[in-house]
Amino acid sequence: MNSVNFTFSDTIAGYVTTFDEGARTFGLRTSDGREFAVKLAEGVYAELLRNADEPYADATGQIGRMLVPGRFLYAYGTFYPEAGLAYEAKRLIFVGRTPGEYRFEQADWWVQQIASVGDCYLRWQFGEEPIDYRKYRTMISLTGGKTRFDTRQETDTISRMVYGFASCYLLTGEDRYLEGAERGTEYLREHLRFVDRDEGIVYWYHGIDIHGSREDKVFASEFGDDYDAIPAYEQIYALAGPVQTYRITGDPRILADAVATVDLFDRFFRDEGGKGYFSHLDPITLDPRSETLGRNRAKKNWNSVGDHAPAYLVNLYLATGEARYAQMLAYCADCIEAHFPDDAHSPFVQERFYEDWRPDKTWGFQQDRAVVGHNLKIAWNLTRIYNLDPQERYAALAQKIGRVMPAVGADRQRGGWYDMVERTLAPGERYHRFSWHDRKAWWQQEQAILCYQILAGTFGGDEHLRQAREAAAFYNAFHLDHDDGGVFFNVLASGIPYLVGTERFKGSHSMSFYHASELCYLGAVYSNLLLTKTPMEFHFKPQPGAFPGHVLRVAPDLLPPGSVRLTAVWVDGAPYAQFDAAALTVQLPETREPVRVKVQLTPTR
Repeated sequence: MNSVNFTFSDTIAGYVTTFDEGARTFGLRTSDGREFAVKLAEGVYAELLRNADEPYADATGQIGRMLVPGRFLYAYGTFYPEAGLAYEAKRLIFVGRTPGEYRFEQADWWVQQIASVGDCYLRWQFGEEPIDYRKYRTMISLTGGKTRFDTRQETDTISRMVYGFASCYLLTGEDRYLEGAERGTEYLREHLRFVDRDEGIVYWYHGIDIHGSREDKVFASEFGDDYDAIPAYEQIYALAGPVQTYRITGDPRILADAVATVDLFDRFFRDEGGKGYFSHLDPITLDPRSETLGRNRAKKNWNSVGDHAPAYLVNLYLATGEARYAQMLAYCADCIEAHFPDDAHSPFVQERFYEDWRPDKTWGFQQDRAVVGHNLKIAWNLTRIYNLDPQERYAALAQKIGRVMPAVGADRQRGGWYDMVERTLAPGERYHRFSWHDRKAWWQQEQAILCYQILAGTFGGDEHLRQAREAAAFYNAFHLDHDDGGVFFNVLASGIPYLVGTERFKGSHSMSFYHASELCYLGAVYSNLLLTKTPMEFHFKPQPGAFPGHVLRVAPDLLPPGSVRLTAVWVDGAPYAQFDAAALTVQLPETREPVRVKVQLTPTR
């Protein structure tokens, strides 16, 4: 029973071991060490990995010369149930021109990619006309269009797109991206922010509906999991774009909003008794224990505790250097390290909790299931926080997650990382069952890439680097849309794009240029400054007198202490000498107009 006596087509990712030109066969060793014999089918073709906006690069004529031992590639072909299980490749993707080369490690790879995707979102949302956020819509089709039925503007998706534009400017210095970031931030402040002057806090509407010249504000969330509540993650991601913009301009109004929103977290979401942050508040009483919250009453989850760091908190600390935000990062890391691991029962962390930190295995879609990307995200952000506050327990948990995840969360046959799986194995099972499907979401690939890049850059290790490269290879080979631009939300296990339902869209409640731009920005930082030891340039445009003491902080992320130095600064195109090379700060001149500041950071080790 259940014998494989039918043909099927699939992808194999691996490293070439042997090549017999006469027999037209080669050996391919997968990530976990299994070897396949691959026959080159009649009509086989090959291509070189290409970046967004790059044309197809044919390598068919070089197949024989490129199949050398050690080279990493993707083969797509057909399994035939004969002679065991024969495999014939119809398509090959080489990730570099030479053995050992990975094209995405070129210094400008991620910079070019973020500019390409950024231009797509500018075009899709605003066309060729001046940037006007009243035209913004949450839903964007596969080809970049909008529907006349969509009137919704969600705070978080605007903020996430603003983050993307701000990140584009940091890497390129192109004004169109800063204009997109500043106008988006201003729109959020004017239309989607609520200032509670009695409580001295700021919170953000879920969204607004646009009806001609009229707008209807939507206060409590209308997303199914959080309906009629104020979820922590919506308030968290409302800050993502503005805070990244603040790093560039130092606009004091942005900082005031961020401080008042952090006050909201500390005064209403924070559990002073049991530590951590509650996941939801009652929209009227701001009470996390209100009976109106139903299944979300007095609960905590990954988003409410862990998402502060990547969404805004790291960047708020980088921009200000304030001890308050460093302490909050450590507080969140301590909660994660103390309560999330569940080694006795599962290699995956727990993600949902009752008020007293007992795991909640009955909540909604999650039950006792693991989101693979959240595990990777924990390792990534604990490593960042370790670089600021070197607690060995942060490093130990981050490295343990990095060590165990490939065997349970990665596809070591085809490459890439899975979405959601059952946390535990039933009797007789060896593989964690997929909760819904074996598709691979773009944002989970991002978490894997950044996780293993920073693990490699902070702790070293060939295995960390190998996992980083394999994850980046899959994303760049299969998630870039070379026809319509942007990034595919989901691909099948084989890497073929999945274009069904809302997952075919380029803009939705779940997708709005945030993860794609975060990957490009930090992928460039980690790859260049930590892995290939290549200098980088970053761009800022501070307002007059914006930053306290006229000090511009230019650290691109929480990197290992002393790993980079500030080696050159230009102000309005002219060399400028007032900077601290070790502290990564620039003493800005006193001016009446914004100035352009370009800095060069150089790896030291």
